[in-house]
Amino acid sequence: MSVILALLAAVFAALTGIFAKIGIKDVNSNLATAIRTIVVLIMALLMVLVTKQLDSIFFVSKKSLVFLVLSGITTGLSWLCYFKAIQIGDVSKVVPIDKSSVILTILFSFVFLGEPVTTAIVIGGTLIAIGTFVLIGKIKKSAETSYSNSYIFLALLSAVFAALTAILAKIGIEEVDSNVATFIRTIVIIIFAWGIVFFQRTQTQIKTISRKSYLFLIISGIATGLSWLCFFAAISIGKVSIVAPIDKFSVVITVILSIIILKEKPTKNTLIGCVIITIGTIFLLF
Repeated sequence: MSVILALLAAVFAALTGIFAKIGIKDVNSNLATAIRTIVVLIMALLMVLVTKQLDSIFFVSKKSLVFLVLSGITTGLSWLCYFKAIQIGDVSKVVPIDKSSVILTILFSFVFLGEPVTTAIVIGGTLIAIGTFVLIGKIKKSAETSYSNSYIFLALLSAVFAALTAILAKIGIEEVDSNVATFIRTIVIIIFAWGIVFFQRTQTQIKTISRKSYLFLIISGIATGLSWLCFFAAISIGKVSIVAPIDKFSVVITVILSIIILKEKPTKNTLIGCVIITIGTIFLLF
């Protein structure tokens, strides 16, 4: 069941990217993220109400609450570091470093959660990491790019925080309903998201967003919510070292959907990377 939920999380994460791609046109990315997070919060709250777990929020242990809040904070910090890194650095270096969170998540699950190290997990995780690097391919450097080494450090921090997110959530979710845990984390993340918006003063652009953009951002938010609900339900009953890498299969699904829906043309690196990631994911299924 954890594998099925992880695959569903990957599908919804892929749909998130496609719908966001359509809706984010002419919209500040941080503002778009903040708007989508509102939808995710509403979805998380609805799931808590439907499953009649609202009262359980008040009985969450201090330990679980601390780790869930920390998980939300690391998610926000990962976003901050990532977007700052691509703002001041070379994207072709930032993205691969950020994607190394797959390997870090597996390593952290072994060290902090004591999950067993199996040959399938090691081979699968390594193939997914390699496939991601191949998929990214070579991106032309911008003449205006700043080459300060600080962006490399920020990219590394982004990967570390992204990996810690899953580990902290796994610890915090042990004695908590996964829907309640998602709701608590989303509250923290929405504070981060809107904090960034107000810090950058981009909230004034809300009135200029078209109805089409709002529609697709809302649909994207729904897909994000479903992805998060499936992912955290998966890690609540399964191993992080397996669930997290399978969730990254969303990269392949996104590529396939982008070709079908957005009519994007795949490159040689794209096809090879997708094949390697797919093989790596298959290893994790057995």
